[in-house]
Amino acid sequence: MAKLSVVARQAKREHLVAVFAAKRKALKEAGDYLALDKLPRNASPVRLKNRCKLTGRPKGYMGKFGICRNQFRQMASDGKIPGLTKASW
Repeated sequence: MAKLSVVARQAKREHLVAVFAAKRKALKEAGDYLALDKLPRNASPVRLKNRCKLTGRPKGYMGKFGICRNQFRQMASDGKIPGLTKASW
């Protein structure tokens, strides 16, 4: 599990990206890059990192499910993902 401070920082970035999305789009279309520079750095979507929604793990992220491979395997074994069964022969 990732440190809670890292997960909280990511959540803060996601919130800032959502808050400033319309303003960033308007400034980009107007070509006003000086005003764009004055927005918070964390308001840029480039600074977001894909993280597991359950553990905060940054590596092995599966975008279709929003979780890391470890949690995906565990949930598949437990039968918690509909339509998915772990192969065994």
